[in-house]
Amino acid sequence: MTAGTVTQAATIPRIHHEEAMTITAEENRRLGDLLVAIKPDQWSLPTDCTRWDVRAIVVHLIAGPEAQASVIEFVRQVVVGSRLTKQIGGIYPVDGWNEAGLRARSPLTPADLPQSWSSVAAKALHARRRMPRPIRALPLLRPAPKMWKPLGYLYDIGFTRDVWMHRVDLSHAIGRTFDATAAQDGRIVADIIAEWATTHEDPFTLNLSGPAGGIYSRDPVPTGDRIDMDAIDCCRILSGRGTPFGVLHHPLLL
Repeated sequence: MTAGTVTQAATIPRIHHEEAMTITAEENRRLGDLLVAIKPDQWSLPTDCTRWDVRAIVVHLIAGPEAQASVIEFVRQVVVGSRLTKQIGGIYPVDGWNEAGLRARSPLTPADLPQSWSSVAAKALHARRRMPRPIRALPLLRPAPKMWKPLGYLYDIGFTRDVWMHRVDLSHAIGRTFDATAAQDGRIVADIIAEWATTHEDPFTLNLSGPAGGIYSRDPVPTGDRIDMDAIDCCRILSGRGTPFGVLHHPLLL
């Protein structure tokens, strides 16, 4: 994107299967590099996910690919998780799914986690690449109230966004610079903004700074709230991290 160019959100091409798999492979690699850099005394540090420390986020990230690679494990997490959502005070069904994944992997130690991630991420990516288009199109998932999504929404880019956002969480928690790039992180940010713009009707102009940034507006000529901030921080707020303001009060479940 050319500096200073305003991009209308509706014109942003969405990330679909083939591109998503390329982005996922790179995101998996970047997370793997981060995990081996976590020091022994950092696994118990708190994170922006208030229920989870660094170790819990990584265990959650391992549980996800295990479910992606195995239909049996996916069903197990959904079934067990459906009973846990209310028990843990969760807001969305996915909160229970996440808790089921964490509880089943309580024996994992920090020393296990980097290698476990590398192994399960590769298996999951293989399974996601091979998922047939008709299966990806099935409208089976309801991760939040009044929010039905095709299975491919999660298997193409939803799971990858989760890894990406938690990579941000982990970087913040251990005090490591989040090294964003336009090709990887900027593409993810643009896709998030494109979807977020469909969840509400308010005019907006987002002047997002940093390598992953850009200028986004609902209308061809910028109108509405103008928000100037870092691109990664914007996505953090949209996902429920930090304090929303202005048009960013419209959240997006990442």
